[in-house]
Amino acid sequence: MNAVTTPAGSADTNLPQTGPSAFDAHRPPERELLDDCVHCGFCLPTCPTYQVWGEEMDSPRGRIYLMDLASKGEISLDGPFTEHIDACLGCMACVTACPSGVQYDRLLESVRPQIERNVARERGDQLFRDAIFTLFPYKRRLRAAALPGALYQRLRAIPGVAKLAQKLPARLGAMESLLPPVSVREAFATLPVFTPAVGARRGRVALLSGCVQDVFFHRVNEATLRVLAAEGYDVLVPRDQQCCGALELHAGREEPALGRARRTIARFETLCGDNGVDTVVTNVAGCGSSMKEYGHLLSDDPEWAERAAAFSARVRDVHEVLAELEPVAPRHPFRGRVAYHDACHLGHAQKVRAQPRAVLRSIPDLELVDLPEAELCCGSAGIYNMVMPDAAAELGARKAENVRSVAPDVIVTANPGCLLQIGKHLGADIPLLHPVQLLDASIRGVSVPRT
Repeated sequence: MNAVTTPAGSADTNLPQTGPSAFDAHRPPERELLDDCVHCGFCLPTCPTYQVWGEEMDSPRGRIYLMDLASKGEISLDGPFTEHIDACLGCMACVTACPSGVQYDRLLESVRPQIERNVARERGDQLFRDAIFTLFPYKRRLRAAALPGALYQRLRAIPGVAKLAQKLPARLGAMESLLPPVSVREAFATLPVFTPAVGARRGRVALLSGCVQDVFFHRVNEATLRVLAAEGYDVLVPRDQQCCGALELHAGREEPALGRARRTIARFETLCGDNGVDTVVTNVAGCGSSMKEYGHLLSDDPEWAERAAAFSARVRDVHEVLAELEPVAPRHPFRGRVAYHDACHLGHAQKVRAQPRAVLRSIPDLELVDLPEAELCCGSAGIYNMVMPDAAAELGARKAENVRSVAPDVIVTANPGCLLQIGKHLGADIPLLHPVQLLDASIRGVSVPRT
């Protein structure tokens, strides 16, 4: 990778403005945020790409230095700048680690759209990224893809087909290896619009069913409905909801992401206003992270700013909802070791760490264990494991090794990308679940599902 170099820890952010900023006028990185970084290096041990490559410009402080240079007209956005920003997973572990409160999340959020608007990508790279976003935000297209996907998984068991799959180019090979277990029945299943509380009602919530989540992890959504109902919540699931825009937002595709944000706000506004719903629940770390940011993302839109802020204030992760009140549904024991992996956009971005652990500890006899290097991303990171397969593979293998080191009977994590990425590198020996699936099994007194 090409690099712009500076002595480690000695970036001079007092350089004068030497020319026009390389950023356009629409939401460039704010000078105050750039100047917050004192280049102390506390972020380095938690940054996945710095751990993989050891390159200063692939650390948070190095990337902030690049942003500063671009802002002051010292460098352009193409070439090394784009390479180093593209290499960032956006895991936000640095935000958690930073003692100075540097808002790297805000900086990255402003810079990635600048690249998408102003840098011409190589044709193959652009076509690959366009293909991803032609499929993944669309539930109907994902369902259509489930049909050949299910057939392919049967063929994949044939040695010749498996051998050919191993010869695919890196990016296509990464996509192939991350194909989730496909059940046509589940892919086309729909959630009930209304699920009543069991027993005394303690609240009424609306659920974002998601795109990839609802098609390929429909059982997680079903478990979420059962658990919320068992804990006394009426659950409404609007039939016509669409993608929340998280995947596009994290990749810098700002305009389509904000369009999806507005549609999501509008759909749930009606539901909340007419049905007494005061909480919008999500069970996907990446979706929840983006939805909680709608207020900031649309703060300069006069028509939507107030509506977006009100919506974001209603959004809560399912673990936040479940941990808020004492459990009422009886739990059956689970006698085993459960390893919890903090999905980055739940732990680092949403700061939701204690609640999933509290929910899991409500299960009798369960032994909860944390992972070594828990702050390091597994390498999923939205589309990262498809567009940067080599780095993602190294991080995935490292995460799998850390999982095996604690010898769990089950591993749980709250994001579909993490489930796929860890499952790819861990294999099928250890059940890999969303936490609500384990809680659902405990409440119903049934065996823990395998996936």
